Amino acid sequence: MMQAPESKSMPVRLIVFLLALVLVVFHLGLIFSGLTPNLVSRPVHLALALPWILVIGPRAMGSLAFRLSGWLLAVAGILSCLYIAFNQSDLIDQYGFLEGNGQIAMAIVLIVVVMESARRAIGWPLPIVAFLALMYGLFGQYIPGEFGHSPMPLGSFLGTLTIAEGGLWGSLTGVSVSVVAIFVIFGAVLNAGEAGQGFMNVAAAAAGRLTGGGAKVSVVSSALFGSISGSASANVASTGAITLPAMTSLGYPRRLAGAVEAVASSGGQIMPPLMGAGAFVMVELTGTPYTSIIMAALLPAFLYFFAVWIGINAYATRFKLSGIAEADRPPLRDVIITSAFFLVPFCVLLLGMFAADYTPQYAATLSILAAALLLLINRNLKAVPGQIIARFETAFITSARQVAMIASIILCASIIIGVLSVTGLGVKITSLILSGSSGLLWPSLLLTALACLVLGMEVPTTAAYVICVSVAGPALVQSGLEPLQAHLFVFWFALLSTITPPVCGAVFIAAGMVGEDWLKVALTAMSLGIGLYIIPLGMIANPELIALAQQPIAALLVTVQIGVGLAALSYGLIARFKPLTRAGLILLGLVIIFGRAFL
Repeated sequence: MMQAPESKSMPVRLIVFLLALVLVVFHLGLIFSGLTPNLVSRPVHLALALPWILVIGPRAMGSLAFRLSGWLLAVAGILSCLYIAFNQSDLIDQYGFLEGNGQIAMAIVLIVVVMESARRAIGWPLPIVAFLALMYGLFGQYIPGEFGHSPMPLGSFLGTLTIAEGGLWGSLTGVSVSVVAIFVIFGAVLNAGEAGQGFMNVAAAAAGRLTGGGAKVSVVSSALFGSISGSASANVASTGAITLPAMTSLGYPRRLAGAVEAVASSGGQIMPPLMGAGAFVMVELTGTPYTSIIMAALLPAFLYFFAVWIGINAYATRFKLSGIAEADRPPLRDVIITSAFFLVPFCVLLLGMFAADYTPQYAATLSILAAALLLLINRNLKAVPGQIIARFETAFITSARQVAMIASIILCASIIIGVLSVTGLGVKITSLILSGSSGLLWPSLLLTALACLVLGMEVPTTAAYVICVSVAGPALVQSGLEPLQAHLFVFWFALLSTITPPVCGAVFIAAGMVGEDWLKVALTAMSLGIGLYIIPLGMIANPELIALAQQPIAALLVTVQIGVGLAALSYGLIARFKPLTRAGLILLGLVIIFGRAFL
């Protein structure tokens, strides 16, 4: 659980809390305020996020010059955002064309601020891609052949990116404002209370007594926690602080303990309802209702965790993997009470979406109110004033930090998407993929998977998904996939880099926490997380897997089929069998999963 930041003085702490409060109230207020113009809500969204990236928090700390530049960029960015919000009706009439040097300067300031915010938030790779896209937009007319584009006036190019409802203020930013921010706040409020402990208690009670119980507790708790955190790194840091010492104390090999936590935690980004913000981006890009997307994603996510569970059983043939002693498992009373802290808000969310037919964001807002009320009591059913104040402070500040982080990623990615759209580069890359694969589906899939893996090594999952699907998604659809199939395939493969060397963030964190060489953890994680490599391809070979809402019986039968194949693969890769037996199991698993695609 993230804690409220320590401040040197009460006034500073109060200012930080008020900034967080304004951000949370603004985003929740949008749900109840009716229609707000996009060129008001989206620039204000950025204005509220900028202080958390450029001024407040550890990423804003550094040399005096670094801090001063953060203040200057934040002030310049906020003033530019407010200019757009207050003049939105006039700017609409300009049809994306900047008038005068003042507006051009404002556009340049906005682009620089967004790119620098992303750099400070997540590092260089995404801003570098955005910079290269901008350079292509500005100078691509000098590129000969089909990859060049027609000249564009500077005012038109920058205006399309900064004062029109495209570029920075496009549909992706709209998703960040109206949906992602709400679910991020929901997760932060849940985690500020007893929900995190509830996840751990339910996991320990359900799986602690089993063979490999320490590892299986990690799988269950990470699935539950990840369903709201949507971040592999946050998941490892939160649940791993409890599960990793538990596994090592039971004698599990350190590389296995770290791998279990890294693989289980990575599943949070494919686990409904949040999916690391990917579900909401998919809504916008595919036009598919949110409820349809989480139904489509549910069975693949279940198979992922099932494969990890089976992998632990396979490792039990090689190592003695004990369960958790009964004395160390939580009593039933604690399980029931703490589980209510996440079950009540989850039930409000599900009833709101499926029974009352509310929009996801409206249902999530009601869930936030339910979770906030539960912050008033602890697991002993007592209200402690100091604890309540600390919880609300943590909830608001964590919300603001995470909303700002996602905003910085999505806005920077929006620059890239805007350039792809304006210049037609996306269509050209689609043509390149189709020609490189001769229009055949499986070569197109492999080319796309490779692109996702490479891009995902340096860019957060959601941003990697957005960029990859923008350039490769149309090619996959033209090769015969349904749009949702293509998007889920790309999203899953954008996640590969969490456990795949050379850049594997979840593995690095888990290896550091458990004190083991990261490469050993990564290699173990790849065999344990085999589902991450196989299930996206299984969705293509067996499209019924993502058709739970339309064909429930067929979807469940295919789930069983793929589950059997994954079990054979896991035992073939991991278990202590003779080489010939292992090779036979691997071949059998592949045939079970993919056989029908090649018949």
